[in-house]
Amino acid sequence: MTASCVIVDDEPLARNLMTDYVKKVPSLHLVATCANAMDAMEVLRKQPIDILFLDIQMPEITGITFLKVLQKKPLVIFTTAYSEYALEGYELDVVDYLLKPITFDRFLKAVDKALLRLQTPSVTVATTTPEQKPDFVFVKDGTRMVKIMLDDILYVEGMKDYVTIHTREKKITSLQRMKALEEQLPSDKFIRIHHSYIIALKAIDVVHKNEVQIGQALLPVSDSYKKAFREFIEKNQMQ
Repeated sequence: MTASCVIVDDEPLARNLMTDYVKKVPSLHLVATCANAMDAMEVLRKQPIDILFLDIQMPEITGITFLKVLQKKPLVIFTTAYSEYALEGYELDVVDYLLKPITFDRFLKAVDKALLRLQTPSVTVATTTPEQKPDFVFVKDGTRMVKIMLDDILYVEGMKDYVTIHTREKKITSLQRMKALEEQLPSDKFIRIHHSYIIALKAIDVVHKNEVQIGQALLPVSDSYKKAFREFIEKNQMQ
């Protein structure tokens, strides 16, 4: 199969490099190269595109903002010099995340992923269904992106703009808000019991009147979350 693609990058050298890469792959057909998101929007309005090679840091509209406003989204491969956007890329279900300078072999790996998804549309639908969340999250730990399996999480503690994720083996502190992390966690396995705490259902040892015990930790259940927590526990008692 031949996949149509568009390159979006405000840097001429980056556009030229990606153009050369695309021309080397017979299964790719380059429809357009764009210096900004608005030009890309016009191309996408005129015809369907299979793959979008999208830079993140661009003037006026970033690649992330552009992707969020698209009604009909092609498969997206982010191209960027900034690793801190990897987590948001996973949240937006992009195919891959290429860090500049991009090598041709790394480019090919990303294209192979995209072509595989185009050939198996049922897999794509399953992955983008909101209810089917992945069984892991990526969080930023300093300059690294750390993958944490959901089954390993005991509870999450929020502290202003930071969260600390407590697992059985370690603690990871990340610069992000509780709300953003809460939205990534499946609601049938995790529940918020306090402004500062999200807990894993399977990690609960004892439920006290206004506290939850997880290992040696006693975590408070605040009044504003008490009703939802009680219903959550009752629901899971019946299963």
